[in-house]
Amino acid sequence: MAVQIAFSQKKPKEKKNLAVIDSNSPIEVVRLFNTAMEKMDFNTALKYVSDTCEYTNGSLGTVYGHAGIRKVLEPFFSLMLENRFIILRESANGAIIFMERLDRHRLPTGWIELPVTGVYEVHNGKITVYHDYFDSSTIAKQMPK
Repeated sequence: MAVQIAFSQKKPKEKKNLAVIDSNSPIEVVRLFNTAMEKMDFNTALKYVSDTCEYTNGSLGTVYGHAGIRKVLEPFFSLMLENRFIILRESANGAIIFMERLDRHRLPTGWIELPVTGVYEVHNGKITVYHDYFDSSTIAKQMPK
């Protein structure tokens, strides 16, 4: 008994990439914000933040809005020559984003590293809540004396 195998002459359909990036999705807003912050481009970064955003930087307290965020972060970043934010893990549940990062900062004396967990809330394409959690002694030990 002979078995016949039929081969299709049709060209296989090209698979389409179904992963469409939505620049207004909460996780993409946070990624774009962090990319701008890594470059120390505060003007671009703050375009992704609401005017009334609540920002908590570890144990340093909470500030609000663009001016508050600048007041906390610009002095810190002014010491840096370069930054690398390495995303280790990220998770999104609707408007809530968790992002585990290794923030690397280059000073004139070399690189320092700070493990950080950022928690964000995004509504209507803007970050409305932004909390960074880290151990401040980790970075204090690495800063030049």
